[in-house]
Amino acid sequence: MDRAKNMWSLLPNTDENEDDLLSILKKNDGGGVESLDYEVIENYAYWDEQAQRGKLFVGYSVAVKWLYALFIGIGTGLAAVFINMAVENFAGWKFSLTFALIQKSYVAGFIVYLAINLALVFSSVYIVTHFAPAAAGSGIPEIKGYLNGIDIHGVLFFRTLIGKIFGSIGSVGGGLALGKEGPLVHTGACIASLLGQGGSAKYHLNSRWLQVFKSDRDRRDLVTCGCAAGVAAAFRAPVGGVLFALEEVTSWWKSQLLWRVFFTSAVVAVVVRAAMGWCKSGKCGHFGSGGFIIWDISDGQEDYSFAELLPMTVIGVIGGLLGALFNQLTLYITYWRRNHLHKKGNRVKIIEACLISVLTSIISFGLPLLRQCTPCPKPDPELGNECPRPPGTYGNYVNFYCSKDNEYNDLATIFFNTQDDAIRNLFSAKTMHEFSARSLLTFLVMFYTLAVVTFGTAVPAGQFVPGIMIGSTYGRLVGKFVVSFYKKPNIEEGTYALLGAASFLGGSMRMTVSLCVIMVEISNNLKFLPLIMLVLLMSKAVGDAFNEGLYEEQAQLKGIPLLESRPKYQMRKITAKEACGKRVVSFPRVVKVADVVGILRSNRHNGFPVIDYARNGETRVIGLMLRSYLLGLLQSKVDFQHSPLPSDPRGSISSRHNLNEFVKPASSKGISIDDINLSSEDLEMYIDLLPYLNPSPYIVPEDMSLTKVYNLFRQLGLRHLFVVPRPSNVVGLITRKDLLIEDSEDSDAMELQSTSVRARRPDRRVHTRNGDVESPLLNGLLVSNTDG
Repeated sequence: MDRAKNMWSLLPNTDENEDDLLSILKKNDGGGVESLDYEVIENYAYWDEQAQRGKLFVGYSVAVKWLYALFIGIGTGLAAVFINMAVENFAGWKFSLTFALIQKSYVAGFIVYLAINLALVFSSVYIVTHFAPAAAGSGIPEIKGYLNGIDIHGVLFFRTLIGKIFGSIGSVGGGLALGKEGPLVHTGACIASLLGQGGSAKYHLNSRWLQVFKSDRDRRDLVTCGCAAGVAAAFRAPVGGVLFALEEVTSWWKSQLLWRVFFTSAVVAVVVRAAMGWCKSGKCGHFGSGGFIIWDISDGQEDYSFAELLPMTVIGVIGGLLGALFNQLTLYITYWRRNHLHKKGNRVKIIEACLISVLTSIISFGLPLLRQCTPCPKPDPELGNECPRPPGTYGNYVNFYCSKDNEYNDLATIFFNTQDDAIRNLFSAKTMHEFSARSLLTFLVMFYTLAVVTFGTAVPAGQFVPGIMIGSTYGRLVGKFVVSFYKKPNIEEGTYALLGAASFLGGSMRMTVSLCVIMVEISNNLKFLPLIMLVLLMSKAVGDAFNEGLYEEQAQLKGIPLLESRPKYQMRKITAKEACGKRVVSFPRVVKVADVVGILRSNRHNGFPVIDYARNGETRVIGLMLRSYLLGLLQSKVDFQHSPLPSDPRGSISSRHNLNEFVKPASSKGISIDDINLSSEDLEMYIDLLPYLNPSPYIVPEDMSLTKVYNLFRQLGLRHLFVVPRPSNVVGLITRKDLLIEDSEDSDAMELQSTSVRARRPDRRVHTRNGDVESPLLNGLLVSNTDG
């Protein structure tokens, strides 16, 4: 396994330098990203705001979350219908016009076919490069990073949503070797984020009635619903969407969120089904002929024998090898693009996409011309397969450059067609020997090459459908050999095409549970479930021996610092103190405004320990102050005071501030220190930080292993973690029974929920210079690095 990884992974990555893991951990490579604040800051301002809210606020908050889940499902479903309708109509008009022209002249048909594809691709790449740069690619690595705690500027903007929708229409309708399923996941996430912040203030499309959830924690839950809705809309697989969000993109999960995600996916299914039912009457042009199941193979192979498990296992191995190779090749090409080609400007990106469009059109139109036509099989009224198809239509048995009327071009049936119809043809049952081995092999090599080259261009691009195309091609090829070897009449080539599609996706994306359910839902055949599970497990095991999954590789290449589910093995030998290494920048409790401005200008830290002094003069850490809170205090100026002495934190804080003032908007970078204007008199004033700091940050002892620190940091979704010396004494010990507090009608009852509303404000001690309450676990100076 190690030898395989060394042979395949030649690019610099963290796996190659695991022996020098400590130096990597100390490396400050922000990459233009910023961490998110998922922790609830339980300061005095928070408790004042909670005290003003009545008991009905919890019910109101829950009701609004369910309402938002409904809106996300409706919005994502309508966006998916619009994209599919536009793509199908553009493709339908393109093929109808091309088929009409080739009856007179193949040259004229090719010129029109090339021009339409080029125009659609040009519109897509122009939108991305000049309007929404963050709309390029699938967007899944960026959304996965967001749900992992990383905020990447521009990913969830309104213009990114518009660019994703119209860019996907152009790139997919233009015939490029990519799909619209990945961009639909990004589209759902953008819709959810925009709803969570009440719309877009920049484009004056916002409403204060929708501005309910401002925290990163609530936005994270909404974006999770959006991701599931995107998959449910793309594949019309609601259960698969829920499992995709759980397995692939989210890092934290809770039962309350599961129900909302499931509800959102169900709403998407209803919206898509209603729209398709309305379109069946012909009101949507070329869209609407399909059903809710994309590729129905319920009439396929009824049973399988034990002897067929061997070729099915071979399909899993092939999927793992080709998937790992695909990941590595796209990593090489994307690395070269980002570091050389795309640095030359938008004009080069546009030229590149247009050249790939021309190349794709030449191959998809030209290769079928070189293929000899095949005589049509004998007509079977039960199957209803018309051979050949009449001009202007596309499906099975396409008559393309054939000298006789009763012939069809098998290569044109999959190449000169929409991707959905090509996959439907490859999955089709009762079409034995429709495709020759030579045509399948030719298509596999050419489409695989086009998919590798197209991935990474400046257009919205998904890899689900191209992966299904590649996998179903070699799956059907294996199926042909199985049919000829076993000579059993019940074996269907389409069954092996489905298994091949699952194996390639498993070998490339390394998904198992969600992908298995998605494949069952889109094929409408539950009998294939054990077989799909087999090939997925095999392909994932083979692919993991060479490199990481496609989205993990791309996230690493884009500089997205994902915290994976498992820590590195070498972390067991590293302590928390060795990992942080740097001495932190801290504030006193009462700090001069000029000092705050100077520290904020001199570094980019997002969290600062606040220290105070006990009666005996000993330094004591009393909490953590976030950069966003400091900027909010400097901008408002209402907490400025002339005296350097502490003020009473039990005053009416809520009358001076709303906690939303300290939250960074999702659609902008927020305020910076350069945006705040302070006079010379302001700089001589002081601020008491106690009411706004986090008095109970998470802490770990300095000798804790980095493995335990990693698990704690990731599972709790933290942004900062204090590292302190070994405590000298113990205040108490919490066990399971201490956490089992029963709900009661008594007003003094408390709920152990981080977002619940306390019935009465707890008695919280105030740390002052004259206070005698010790915090032994926070004694001494911190050794933590508070970069966020």
